[in-house]
Amino acid sequence: MLDYMTIGANDVEASVRFYDALLLPLGYERDGGEGYAVYALKGVADRDNGPNTIYVMKPFDGGVATPGNGMMPAFRITDDVTVRALHAAGLAAGGTDEGAPGTRSYYTPNFYVGYLRDPVGNKVALFTVLDRQ
Repeated sequence: MLDYMTIGANDVEASVRFYDALLLPLGYERDGGEGYAVYALKGVADRDNGPNTIYVMKPFDGGVATPGNGMMPAFRITDDVTVRALHAAGLAAGGTDEGAPGTRSYYTPNFYVGYLRDPVGNKVALFTVLDRQ
């Protein structure tokens, strides 16, 4: 079970704008302090350690945050309309398009996903599984 994830940021404010646009509509609440944000789902008892807690902050080692090659958080969304809306919100909040929302039948026939890059360049997936018979 995934308990928490840390995503490195160089400009924490820019990254927080991006992740606010994606995570707040999904029911996450943002807390944090100077130089970091922590997103937790409502009703989670251990908001610091999860499950599903997401930290956005500068790297602990003081180095530059760079995108993780192959690292990609994927957020399950309830429907394709919301995938499109959140993809657009992420673009408006400083993200870049890495793949417009649509069906990717080479994964499964019902897999609907949009891909973004956050301000650092980390890839993020917003997906749903369409209810098709």
